[in-house]
Amino acid sequence: MTTKPRYGETALLTPANLMTGFRILVSPLFVYLIVVHRVSWWTSLVGFLAAASDYFDGIVARRHGTTTSGAFLDPLADKVLVLGSLYAIVISRPHGLTSFLVPALVITAREVWMSVYRSRAAQRGLSIPASRLAKWKTFVQDWAIAFCVLPIFAHHVWLGEVTIWVAVAMTVVTGWQYYRDGRRIGRAR
Repeated sequence: MTTKPRYGETALLTPANLMTGFRILVSPLFVYLIVVHRVSWWTSLVGFLAAASDYFDGIVARRHGTTTSGAFLDPLADKVLVLGSLYAIVISRPHGLTSFLVPALVITAREVWMSVYRSRAAQRGLSIPASRLAKWKTFVQDWAIAFCVLPIFAHHVWLGEVTIWVAVAMTVVTGWQYYRDGRRIGRAR
């Protein structure tokens, strides 16, 4: 059973976009908590709420209808949260500079390149949808960050390090997939 979208494609104030806006607004607080407290239940709670908003805004968007503003804001919110958190971990962890700096730089490079690539594709009228693997990539990135701030995992530093490198591999693969899919969509037109 399909439901008629409640909001038009150009709507801005939708429940999904409000959840995405919450994620953007709470990201600086989460980054601050990582830098100041890093491993704490408060840091973990704020991070969990931000990550949960990503999950639920997708469900709400599919139910109420996706919007062009949501298609722009959701990936932006993910970038703000993940990249801000990764660099906060680099700053706050005793070994963060060595174990998280390279992954943070690789993920940053991919996200900047992807933003430019998708923007240029959009100017040509092409839309490159997010793949299922790209959604899992964000999930794995969130867990890598969680392993660094959750008190029950703090003494298992290797969990965050292994998980972030899995996320880096997924980041590179999904970047290649976006590029390949964009070229295929462009040729089909």
